[in-house]
Amino acid sequence: MKHRFIAKRYWKDRSTAMGACDVLAKNFDDMIDLSLGDPDLITDERIIKSAFEDAKKGHTKYTDFRGDPELRRAICDLYREDYCMDVRDEEVFVCASGCLAMYLVMEAILDDGDEVILQAPYFTPYPQQIELARGVPVEMDSYENEDFQINISRLESLITERTKAVVINSPCNPTGSCLSVPTMEKLASVAEKHDLIIVSDDIYTAFSFQEPFVPFASLPGMKERTVTINSFSKNFTMTGWRVGNIIARDYIIRTIQQINENVVFTAPSISQRAALYAVRHRAEIQPSLAAEYKKRVHAAADRINAIPNMSVIYPPRGTFYLFVNIKATGLTSAEAAYAILNEAHVLTLPGDAFGRSGEGYLRIACTCGVDKLNEAFDRISSMAVFRSTR
Repeated sequence: MKHRFIAKRYWKDRSTAMGACDVLAKNFDDMIDLSLGDPDLITDERIIKSAFEDAKKGHTKYTDFRGDPELRRAICDLYREDYCMDVRDEEVFVCASGCLAMYLVMEAILDDGDEVILQAPYFTPYPQQIELARGVPVEMDSYENEDFQINISRLESLITERTKAVVINSPCNPTGSCLSVPTMEKLASVAEKHDLIIVSDDIYTAFSFQEPFVPFASLPGMKERTVTINSFSKNFTMTGWRVGNIIARDYIIRTIQQINENVVFTAPSISQRAALYAVRHRAEIQPSLAAEYKKRVHAAADRINAIPNMSVIYPPRGTFYLFVNIKATGLTSAEAAYAILNEAHVLTLPGDAFGRSGEGYLRIACTCGVDKLNEAFDRISSMAVFRSTR
């Protein structure tokens, strides 16, 4: 909005498609919302109970500036036990969400004008988070016929003397793709060759359905140049608790701490205690979540691939999102999303919100049960544009 009391850099509308969904979801009383990654499942009762008990014990004050010491130690234990990685306490920072983590990382590593390469399709806030840190986002397209893997030649063609980092997200929001180990090894070679930082947004580690999740930082020599971002929002259905963490070399963590002290200070102490319980009991909590989401995305993918003019990669690789190809309709992503909203009363996100290579796609979040998903696809399949091939 243009106004003399608004900073000029915000005169251009910077709202995201996700932000618009909150308004659109209220358009119809019978709306089925498949737009946002906010699951219908609530946080495990044991996590809630543990956090409540800790609050009554006095965990309501500021924590240590780098996060609750017990939580930091538990995160170190997780990496040792699950990935055979040696992560030291001074390499861990707890913050108020994975989204904040990405901004803090960019603010810590970028000089004005530094370029950051984003594998597109990407999580919608990435470009503005880079710009807020005075960096320059650079899109690197990836495509369905390449299984949304990173094309190394395409990547190297984008590297300049100002390139500082590459952001990866695997399993990926929105495509659900998972980077293969060979792809990551090639990326590691490029990072060493050009002295780049890899920012690995590891938000969906519990939902890698075809192969076990492999942290990029676990590759030989990559811990030195990798910043890892984690969150409890999706891995433990804790979206409203707003707690995440960053793993990086200690000098990066110290810089991030200094920035955060002037922004948020510390993550909520009660949320950190909830996260502590979640990490310590992940073997009991996560398998049922992963099984539920796998059931949902497979059921949804089966329905999608049976509807004319719609298709999706099968089997689903990871996350609880499906990136649905609607190019056969002849509609743009925005036109298709609008038609589905108004005719079927189903809310999806247009693929172009995730970068230019997302045009011709819709993102569907399987954040409701199979019965509700089937109702959504029953409605969509009754639309004229999805009843016959063009």
